[in-house]
Amino acid sequence: MKNRIPVVLLACGSFNPITNMHLRLFEVARDHLHQTALPELKLLCGADVLKTFHTPNLWKDSHIQEIVEKFGLVCVNRSGHDPKRYILDSPILQQFQHNIHLAREPVLNEISATYVRKALSQGQSVKYLLPEAVITYIRDQGLYINDSSGKGKGKTG
Repeated sequence: MKNRIPVVLLACGSFNPITNMHLRLFEVARDHLHQTALPELKLLCGADVLKTFHTPNLWKDSHIQEIVEKFGLVCVNRSGHDPKRYILDSPILQQFQHNIHLAREPVLNEISATYVRKALSQGQSVKYLLPEAVITYIRDQGLYINDSSGKGKGKTG
């Protein structure tokens, strides 16, 4: 791409454990912004995080407004989510929808940290789902072993 412009993306989420899809969010968002906008600082999130803006007592309306009004967001769609509906169902998001960029991942990837934690707790392989360094760290620290909760809070047993 010609004329690349600097992009600063700030992401939130559990990233527990970080998956290749988490890392891919940054690539998709960067490519989207290079093609469509003059980026500054944006909050990067998956559509699942955008949905949490509707969760009572999780976000303050004033914080949501500050994020979307002053900075904006780049939201990468995830299977099973409807970010356009989340925007239309929120007066704040709807008011500042011009500052919300919806980026589509051209290669669908349904990897989720929840799935990875479950697979690990059941002794299944997660090779190629996570960066090798993350797999090594999880193994070395004994994380997610016998973790029936799926929350991955650390060693159990």
